[in-house]
Amino acid sequence: MTATIVLGAQWGDEGKGRVVDHFSKNADMAVRFQGGNNAGHTIVIGEEKFALSMTPSGVLYPHVTPVIASGTVIDPKALLNELAMLNERGITTSKLRISSNAHLIMPYHRKMDAIQERYLGRNQIGTTKKGIGPAYTDKFARSGIRVQDLFDPKIFRDKLTLSLVEKNKILTRVYNQLPMDADEIATEYLGYAEQLMPFVTDTSLLVWEAINDGKTVVFEGGQGTLLDVDHGTYPFVTSSNPTAGGVLTGTGIGPKAIDEVIGVSKAYLTRVGTGPFPTELLDETGDRMIDLGHEYGVVTGRRRRAGWLDVVALRYAVRINSLTSIFLTKLDILSAFDEIKVCVGYTSLGEQYSEFPRQQRVLYNCQPIYETLPGWRTDITDTRAYVDLPKEAQQYIEFIEDQLRTPCDWISVGPEREQLLTRR
Repeated sequence: MTATIVLGAQWGDEGKGRVVDHFSKNADMAVRFQGGNNAGHTIVIGEEKFALSMTPSGVLYPHVTPVIASGTVIDPKALLNELAMLNERGITTSKLRISSNAHLIMPYHRKMDAIQERYLGRNQIGTTKKGIGPAYTDKFARSGIRVQDLFDPKIFRDKLTLSLVEKNKILTRVYNQLPMDADEIATEYLGYAEQLMPFVTDTSLLVWEAINDGKTVVFEGGQGTLLDVDHGTYPFVTSSNPTAGGVLTGTGIGPKAIDEVIGVSKAYLTRVGTGPFPTELLDETGDRMIDLGHEYGVVTGRRRRAGWLDVVALRYAVRINSLTSIFLTKLDILSAFDEIKVCVGYTSLGEQYSEFPRQQRVLYNCQPIYETLPGWRTDITDTRAYVDLPKEAQQYIEFIEDQLRTPCDWISVGPEREQLLTRR
């Protein structure tokens, strides 16, 4: 596989970090193509745990070139702090490359994010308040500030001053906040230029050359399919495209370059923040999933919502992304249950649905139709071959494959690197 996309097939938090880490072992390049430091990836290596929010997970391998492409939004302070953390823990970050076209998250983006979320009250979207959405808003309004602007102080100050004319009017007149100071922001951000300069390049060309040279490239998505701004459960979505199409626009390569699209899915389902969730369990079973799976957000620490696997939503992810394979994570968590349910359809407003509904009113009223499968009640964390799994666990995996018409080629049975079954 020369060019492989790894993305979330659910609402994010599927374990993509450890999956990218697995594929990066034999890769030359790992590319982050969208989102910002709102996407947390956790990788467990022996006794060490690495929580990354911006740096591609492939950074943990010295032979991999980690790339932050143009479709991302970057908080320079957060990124530099993350690189310093990695360096302190013995991880070399000198090979990191950052797109000069990536947009910057500015202090007023973070402030606007927090204020707007607070004003929404009970209708909050559940953002991380890190300024991601407002940064993308400015990008598409053509008023954003890009990484390359840091290296031309006049352009940077001109863009910043112009942007603050509008932002300070909103802050003072709409939200009754103090205005923000352009000189103070400029001093801070231009101070990052020297530290970032060695990393900045034309990443589109870099990735294209790597693929043309036959090198192995892994594209790493943040969030998940159901949080896609175009195809997710809008408005409870992220502000970018974490689906396969986002790879092309976010990195500047064409569709013919992609060889495989791997969707990462938990063996059950979780969601952070608000929004519809047909299989959510508001009972002891859901609490047990959360406790056993340590279901708390990497970036925010927020408690996730949990429920049974939803193959209707997963089929939608297969279709939207042209998934060639599923990487199933956290199968070991289901070892605690006597029986396991899988959502195979919905009822809503007197109708039955076998495909993911697009109308918000329908989705909010969905009730799951379940198939019940036997549990296995056996510790599988030391299992390393598919044939050694309990027959009930094999039956569960094969049921998912039949529903999706897509193979589950990799199955994780624990958080560490070696706790993995490969069926290829």
